[in-house]
Amino acid sequence: MSKKLFVGSLSWNVDDHQLRTAFEPFGEVTDAKVINDRETGRSRGFGFVTFADAQAGNAAIEQMNGQSLDGRTINVNEAQERAPRGGGGGGGRGRW
Repeated sequence: MSKKLFVGSLSWNVDDHQLRTAFEPFGEVTDAKVINDRETGRSRGFGFVTFADAQAGNAAIEQMNGQSLDGRTINVNEAQERAPRGGGGGGGRGRW
């Protein structure tokens, strides 16, 4: 069973390839993605790494959390499902 990790406090210079390379020693990485801002294309300072095996993911959390990557101390933990977002904002004037 796969395991998805959240990696926070990334340097602005870290790209998908560097993220994958940093985590590959722990096991098979099926996906590594640094999240970029839609408008600027610049890194938002976090990303996700998915391991094919949950044990490899657990080992990566233990070994990589608090370690330095490209000069910054990173935070690594299990990714949480994003909570459902509320519906539209509605902006019309209400009737009294």
